Amino acid sequence: MPFAAITYDIKGGHEDEVAEVFGGFRRPASPEVPGADGAPAARILATAVFIRDSLLVRMVEYEGDIDAVARFMASQPGVQEVERKLRPYLRTPRNTDTVEGFVQTFKSSMLRCVTQLSVPRDATTAR
Repeated sequence: MPFAAITYDIKGGHEDEVAEVFGGFRRPASPEVPGADGAPAARILATAVFIRDSLLVRMVEYEGDIDAVARFMASQPGVQEVERKLRPYLRTPRNTDTVEGFVQTFKSSMLRCVTQLSVPRDATTAR
């Protein structure tokens, strides 16, 4: 499954406050991501957030259309809440108030995947 890594430019010295923001994150009710036509376009399999000094990275493991994932995340209350709570700690502001702004910010803050290796998964393996 592919991964996306999204970066945030955080003001140094606020790692604990930023960790607290993500500590209360509300996940979407379903991992299923609808496309523009309402049919399933993707699934979000896992997320993780890492921070060191002024760099925060959000990892998203998904299958399907990454653009649909970005649009879906833009409309999620938990994601909107995190983006709002992060604002005081951002060194570089993020335009995430609208779906279009969120998607553009998502795409422009993605790290380029250089390599990805994983073992095959099936329904019997833990996720």
